[in-house]
Amino acid sequence: MATKQTNKSQSEHQNDLLENPEEIKGRLERGEAFIRKNSKIFGGILVGVILLIAAILYFQIDTQNKNTKAQAEMFQAVYYFEQDSIEFALNGDGSNAGFLKIIDDYGRTDAANLAHFYVGSIYLSKGDFQEAVDHLKQFSADDFFVQARAFALLGDAYMELDNTKDAIASYKRAIDHKENKFFAPRYLSKLAVAYEEAGDLNSAIKAYTEIEDKYFESFEYTNARKHKARLEGLASK
Repeated sequence: MATKQTNKSQSEHQNDLLENPEEIKGRLERGEAFIRKNSKIFGGILVGVILLIAAILYFQIDTQNKNTKAQAEMFQAVYYFEQDSIEFALNGDGSNAGFLKIIDDYGRTDAANLAHFYVGSIYLSKGDFQEAVDHLKQFSADDFFVQARAFALLGDAYMELDNTKDAIASYKRAIDHKENKFFAPRYLSKLAVAYEEAGDLNSAIKAYTEIEDKYFESFEYTNARKHKARLEGLASK
């Protein structure tokens, strides 16, 4: 009841204001006086907002332009990578930039992000495993295949560094990242090897069992059954 009376009083007060031009005029004058008094503050806020918007637009346009340029410069490095000319791919050929220079010159771009994937892959193949980890950890992508592949390569690098804990975590991320029936069994096999290396035979058996149950058409199926039986024998002793 009290709420209804309050609402009624507020409504009557608003109607009185609408019907009283002098009251409206007074309020407008007080508002104008407040704005004049604080004009420097309002002006500063407005200028700050304009500068912020301008900075954001400049950053976006600058990044887009740099990304376009970086992609064009990276074309030759990708070609060298596909031809297994990894030194040229990594460091350039004197005329064309390599992946490392792309990363240095265009660090905020999508091209530089992709270059981290290539560089990580190259360092892994060269046996520079910590460098591979450092670059692969900086790569991220929406593409399910490339990102899952990066997680798996990161797992491989950790395995070479005898870091089975992080290798297991990386292989799990590769498996769980938008699961794909063609690549998941391969990553599960790697996971099983990592578990066995860590001495966790039961988890390794579970990984092989998942291949056996879910990916019986895969290339890894036969080996999974063989290694599962071997580990079950070891676990029973």
